[in-house]
Amino acid sequence: MRRRKFLTLLGSAAVACPLAARAQQTSKRPTVAFLLPSSLSGEVVFTERLGELGWIEGRNVAIEYRWSEGRPERVAEIAAELVQKKVHVIVTYGGAVATLKQATTSIPIVLIAYDPVGSGLVASLSRPGGNVTGLSMQGPESAGKRLELLRQLVPSLRRLAILFPADYSAAGLEKDNVQTMARNLGLEVEPHGTPTRRAEDIAPVFDALKGKADALYVISHIYNGARIATLALNMRLPTTFEAGGLMSYGPDGADLLRRAADFVDKILRGAKPGELPIEQPTKFTQKRP
Repeated sequence: MRRRKFLTLLGSAAVACPLAARAQQTSKRPTVAFLLPSSLSGEVVFTERLGELGWIEGRNVAIEYRWSEGRPERVAEIAAELVQKKVHVIVTYGGAVATLKQATTSIPIVLIAYDPVGSGLVASLSRPGGNVTGLSMQGPESAGKRLELLRQLVPSLRRLAILFPADYSAAGLEKDNVQTMARNLGLEVEPHGTPTRRAEDIAPVFDALKGKADALYVISHIYNGARIATLALNMRLPTTFEAGGLMSYGPDGADLLRRAADFVDKILRGAKPGELPIEQPTKFTQKRP
């Protein structure tokens, strides 16, 4: 009887030990938050790169995916949620960083931003400081290149319209840069700000542009790009934005997300974000007729 009781206890312990070990591993598994304006399959590239670095989703790392839809109030809600969850790293875009920095000074933030220094998100490229590091999209340089290509394609360009999302404050820096550069080139500039999350808000802008613009520059923080491209084509209005229109030029988005995963790997292995230099894009994509 005693032998049977001993074997029963031994069997129970054998079952309980692996369960306890797995529970302990799960509790130690770091959580990475992935916050972007919208889902464009970028999470797949990011997750694949993490896997190549040894971080397998569901096995030794958890990933929380969130989409802000470009709404500042949504970013604030997500920031509070992620801080409460005590995630280990947050990967995000420039427009969300200021809100996240207000929500936490301890959780590392890996950003992908238009101009991190110019927008005041980091102290410098070499030593960003605080809890932020990541990648610059080399915004002003890319914008200048797009303007240069647009002038080559439209030699008669004199009047440039700029379309930007008025309900997204982070787009203001790019809009101001493009406006300054265009005026330095002797172009007349007419900025048009409008909410761009709703497709019906865009058509009135094109109605207002008829006969008043030789080309259109679309700020990269934009929604409904396909709708914009269609309206521009119908008007025969040469248009440029980061990934569409008659021509486009900008950093390779997939490459930026893969390199963001490299930052996460370093941070999870003990690196301090404020001491990791902000990196510049190394791959660019260009489309022209």
